Amino acid sequence: MVSPARGSDDSYPRTPAAPMAAGPRREPPWSGLITGRATMEGPRFDPAPRPAFGQAVAASLVLGAFACTRLPALPPPALLLALLSLGLGGWWRGGRWLRPAGALAAGFALFGLHAGQALDRQLPPGLERTDVELAGRVVGLPDVEPQRTRFLFRVDPDAAQPAALRGRLLRLAWYDDRDGTPATRPALEPGSRWRLSARVRAPRGLRNPGWYDGERQALAARITATGYVRDREPWQRLHGASGIDGWRDRIAGRIDAATGRPSSRFLRALALGDTRRLGDRDWEILRATGLTHLIAISGFHVGLVAGFFALAVAGAWWLLPWLGRWLPRPQAAACGALVGAAGYAAVAGFALPTVRTVLMIAVVVLARLWRRPMGVLDSLALAAVALVLADPLAVLAAGFWLSFAGVAWLAWCLPAVGPRTPVVRGFLAAQWVATLGLLPLTAVLFGQASLAGPLANLVAIPWWSLVVVPLALAGTGLEALHPDWGGPAWRLAAACFDLSWPLFERLAAGPAALWWLPEARWFALPLSLLGAFWLLLPRGVPGKALSTLLFLPLLWPDRALPREGEVELVMFDVGQGTSVLVRTARHAFLYDAGPAVPEGFDAGERVVVPALHALGVRRLDGVVVSHGDADHAGGYAALRRSYPGGPVFAARDAGIEGAAPCLSGSRWVADGVEFRFLHPGLHFPSLRNDSSCVLQVRSAHGAALLAGDVGQVVERMLVHDHGDALRSEAVLVAHHGSGGSSDPAFVSATRPRVALVSAGHGNRFGHPRADVLQRWTRTGADVPVTARVGAVRVRLRAGGAEVEARRRAEPRLWDAVRRAGGAG
Repeated sequence: MVSPARGSDDSYPRTPAAPMAAGPRREPPWSGLITGRATMEGPRFDPAPRPAFGQAVAASLVLGAFACTRLPALPPPALLLALLSLGLGGWWRGGRWLRPAGALAAGFALFGLHAGQALDRQLPPGLERTDVELAGRVVGLPDVEPQRTRFLFRVDPDAAQPAALRGRLLRLAWYDDRDGTPATRPALEPGSRWRLSARVRAPRGLRNPGWYDGERQALAARITATGYVRDREPWQRLHGASGIDGWRDRIAGRIDAATGRPSSRFLRALALGDTRRLGDRDWEILRATGLTHLIAISGFHVGLVAGFFALAVAGAWWLLPWLGRWLPRPQAAACGALVGAAGYAAVAGFALPTVRTVLMIAVVVLARLWRRPMGVLDSLALAAVALVLADPLAVLAAGFWLSFAGVAWLAWCLPAVGPRTPVVRGFLAAQWVATLGLLPLTAVLFGQASLAGPLANLVAIPWWSLVVVPLALAGTGLEALHPDWGGPAWRLAAACFDLSWPLFERLAAGPAALWWLPEARWFALPLSLLGAFWLLLPRGVPGKALSTLLFLPLLWPDRALPREGEVELVMFDVGQGTSVLVRTARHAFLYDAGPAVPEGFDAGERVVVPALHALGVRRLDGVVVSHGDADHAGGYAALRRSYPGGPVFAARDAGIEGAAPCLSGSRWVADGVEFRFLHPGLHFPSLRNDSSCVLQVRSAHGAALLAGDVGQVVERMLVHDHGDALRSEAVLVAHHGSGGSSDPAFVSATRPRVALVSAGHGNRFGHPRADVLQRWTRTGADVPVTARVGAVRVRLRAGGAEVEARRRAEPRLWDAVRRAGGAG
């Protein structure tokens, strides 16, 4: 007889067990909810009912919540409550097929109820753009920029606060004074408490072609209002930094001080989930190389910490065998892993991938405590159910889909990978599965695919995950035990990171590193997922070559380009500014690049370039900068970084280097469409707005006139010089619809079917003026305003002008304009 090993579960004396009575084996009362087997004594029926928390039920719950996101408006709460009751009843008491159907209905109703509550809690119209006195706490890590600090602010729930904002979460910004002096902007510490005055408004975003939707993100985060601090009003700091976020901020500062390297910004992201110091160029490189999933804390990082805690607890049980009297070592190690994972998730700010991993570990721990087998897919299903039940709005986040889908693909495709599988073979197989399986979701969620990603991940995953990340985590743990203990580990981690980063910079600089994909139709995603599923089936399955055709609607969608002699205009929703895309059959031109604020919002980078990518614009054949004001030329620099080619035309006083003057009479032809400048003339003085480039685009089916910011004097000059030649199907209303433009004679001469107005919501200039809008509507023109309808697309075709507004064409239940009653 072999004696038990030291530290094993049998290494301490046991009381002899009484003989087990004959009878059926007793199981945990909840085991049937996972495995689908009956838990009562007696005969078991076949086929077994669907488990209450199995994979099919979890998928149905998630799909139900997702289906509700596609509604243009929410059903009445009473109907959602009734649906929830029916769904829960079918889920809990139903049979084989009724349980998934009940979970589907429950997911739909749960999302609708939570979304309705979150939208109802947003700032009411009566408080829009008002100043309120608030007291509360800074949540998360404030983002400090050269001229502002952006932060989340949780208002206190006491009666002294405005009733509509008690206990609510706000997204605020604290700006410097107008003279740029930073002295009036205090340092905001995580967890600190403040009393301040803020001007607030309901969350409202821009609607353009592309994947980004600020109003959806505000709903997912349950943001009640946005705004900025009125620093000229008295403010008071009530309490300093506190909580886990305060600790994260202190550790981030120590990483910077200990390493003294630029790469410390990456160590902060890897160890703490703090990406505040990553610049735009850093994110561009990470996107181009497909490494964004590694640079912030992921589930793998949480797994490393959980594994370390499990080993530490198992070692303690091995050294102290008597602990096994209270809890066997395997169960103790599992509990230690859960404690470590939960603690590290808190350090990371409870990012969604970390929450998913903690939930999966919790499921495995429960199964281990009950001595029940639990597969990866079963634990993933339970984690998804728990997350959706706790926060149904999580399905609005891209991280939810990428996190769960990535693990599901790997668990389904690589079940046979075990200890005997060669490491390189298993790693390459996992990389192939992750790349192909997540390609459809990445393309739909972000409009891009990284061609350099597979190669970059072959290097980054083993080097960062097995060398850099453990060193960064070790430094963080040592620093938590004693100040200055983490420095050596952090410095070594930074040195190891610096060895790999130049390689990724070179990969990102390649012309084919990142592939921007146009917006695809709704059916492209399910077809491409089916194609990925077919390609990942075992060897010998026929038709794999043909399954690649299912990716075509996603990777090469129909862009609905104009035909020869036709023209299309897309007025982007850039806020208080202007940017219009003009497309012919094979050419694309841009009129103005949108506004930009130094060290702040840049419409060229955040709106225009992503929208051009979403529309499938590979190059610009020409750019026109009407004049040098920041609301028209501010985004030009960001635009040229992404679209460097093509000639540039600008007003002579615009200050655009290398631009040709847009002189009256200059013209060119593209695909049967004529482009002609009507203003300014050669001897016209530099008058800023009035010297704007006025561009006429004339096709076989009508003309369009883009008038910049010219005033009524120039408009009357145009009428005098061109007369009936100004007749247009579409006109870009000059100067955003201000009172100094849209002369009656000019409006009468153009007589457009569509008068386009680009203006920001609630702008301080009061654009567009109501009397100006009436002037255009009296001619019979449709007058879409970007602040109300989002981006506007106008097609001049044989059948006339076709107008499509983004908010009208793609309504969303969280649409701020419709909810405020302002959708024109």
